[in-house]
Amino acid sequence: MFLGEYRHNLDYKGRIAVPKKFRENLANGAILTKGLDGCLFLYSKESWGHLTASLQELSVTQADTRAFERYLFGGAAEVEFDQLGRIKMPEYLLVYAGITKEVILVGILGRIEIWSPSRWDKLAKKLEKRGEEIAEKLSEKGV
Repeated sequence: MFLGEYRHNLDYKGRIAVPKKFRENLANGAILTKGLDGCLFLYSKESWGHLTASLQELSVTQADTRAFERYLFGGAAEVEFDQLGRIKMPEYLLVYAGITKEVILVGILGRIEIWSPSRWDKLAKKLEKRGEEIAEKLSEKGV
């Protein structure tokens, strides 16, 4: 499980340092892809496998299934860690997420979200305003 928020800088080669706490769960490899809401998702290979298995259960005859698979898998890249715990961020994913220099890594259960600071700050403000409302709606679903 991934928890917490960390700020790091993108280096001149397009690499980011992944926090050591996160790397422990990524020891067997990682997949980076387009996320939702304008961020990137970083999955362990294990979590990626679970997601893949879930999506394979859906019918390919459904347009939304095909579209989401194209979105998620078409933009995915397997990433490797260097000796300093950094991963190379593909240029097309940096552009997609609006990342230029600073990045925010947020642990969210089975994935890490990677955000540009401006997008994350905007979303965090919305979440703070709606936190109680969201919690109430989720409590109706047994959370």
